[in-house]
Amino acid sequence: QVQLVESGGGLVQAGESLRLSCVVSGGTFSMYVMGWFGQARGKEREFVAGISRRGDTTSYADSVKGRFAIDRDNAKNMVYLQMNSLKSEDTAVYFCVSSFNRAPVVGTRVYDYAYWGQGTQVTVSS
Repeated sequence: QVQLVESGGGLVQAGESLRLSCVVSGGTFSMYVMGWFGQARGKEREFVAGISRRGDTTSYADSVKGRFAIDRDNAKNMVYLQMNSLKSEDTAVYFCVSSFNRAPVVGTRVYDYAYWGQGTQVTVSS
């Protein structure tokens, strides 16, 4: 069973930065596309960023392009989300996600991902 545990959320001021981390256990980490979704209160979960199995391809939501960066360390079974220039509208619970085994591309839909962490709260005050 694949398990994902996020950390690094918190309360920050607008314009500041946060780095989210996610450690994955179970399965073969390098076989999974990894990603992050955000869910603001009262809204649907939305794709934020994704990274291919080898880390050579990334995808971002338009709202975070140029501000957020996803990367992974396959030796440590870790995926990260560097969040810069945070805005109040970035406030959400952020979920680390992993794909089905050997997914060929970085998906952007909820059902592209098989495993989800519990989420970590990011709150940006203006």
